[in-house]
Amino acid sequence: MAMAAAGLSCWGAALGAAVGVPLLLLAAAPRIRRFVAGGRCESAARLEGKAAVITGANTGIGKETARELARRGARVIIACRDTAKGEAAAAEIRAETGNPQVVVKKLDLADTKSIREFADSFLAEEKELHILINNAGVMLCPYSKTADGFEMHLGVNHLGHFLLTFLLLERLKQSAPARIINVSSLGHHGGRIRFHDLNGEKSYNRGLAYCHSKLANVLFTRELARQLQGTKVTANALHPGSVRTELVRHSVLMTWLWRIFSFFLKTPWEGAQTSVYCAVAEELESVTGQYFSDCQPAYVSSWGRDDETAKKLWNVSCELLGIQWD
Repeated sequence: MAMAAAGLSCWGAALGAAVGVPLLLLAAAPRIRRFVAGGRCESAARLEGKAAVITGANTGIGKETARELARRGARVIIACRDTAKGEAAAAEIRAETGNPQVVVKKLDLADTKSIREFADSFLAEEKELHILINNAGVMLCPYSKTADGFEMHLGVNHLGHFLLTFLLLERLKQSAPARIINVSSLGHHGGRIRFHDLNGEKSYNRGLAYCHSKLANVLFTRELARQLQGTKVTANALHPGSVRTELVRHSVLMTWLWRIFSFFLKTPWEGAQTSVYCAVAEELESVTGQYFSDCQPAYVSSWGRDDETAKKLWNVSCELLGIQWD
């Protein structure tokens, strides 16, 4: 009898857990979602008369960032490789916001010729630029190189945006106050700048390659902010969070994990909040060289605070791109 009672007690406990745990999770779901969503941009700043370029704004957080800036009245240039997808995104944003000033321009960050063509076209047609958001990126790519022979993560995530910023900088200065926002990642903590093997030809790991490129974003921001002191052009970097986007498309495993745990990931709108915050928040007008997450300052790795590495990366980047940027 005692054993039977004990067995019934165990079954009762198991049944209680089987019913109770899901109910607890269901009850806690709204709070979990609020935590996952992270910070929101609370600024109500309007952007009439302002012009913004956002790379990769045909999808994901770039598209949501473009939507929000358009809603605030900005002229938004969607700079992307897939112009058909870009035009669809622009049409959707124009219809939703009532802002007709949302345009698409071809930009392939894996090809310096395309970057230069974009810059030439932009400078010929647009007289002002107040916000540059270097948002586009690749993640977990199998080993491949850009049109110019750079490892894909380094070439697109860092060197492509480095060159684009260089080519548009004078227009930003002329339009000042202006802001440059570089979308980096928490992954920068796992990155190192391997000057002896920047293109990953000696050893390559797709996850680490992504982290290295995101560290490069942070270091670029740091040195850029230093060089722009006194110009009224600021430069800040950010981590958007773990977001349900197409960024993980190169990894079957990550794609499945993203689907399974989608409840614990930010939506693209939530992921765009820190980009919008860095672009519009009044309190950041003179803040530069910082790194943000969830619309507040965040911790930067020791490697990301290394000024000597930042300067060396700057010089090496100029050499690789064949430009002189002092």
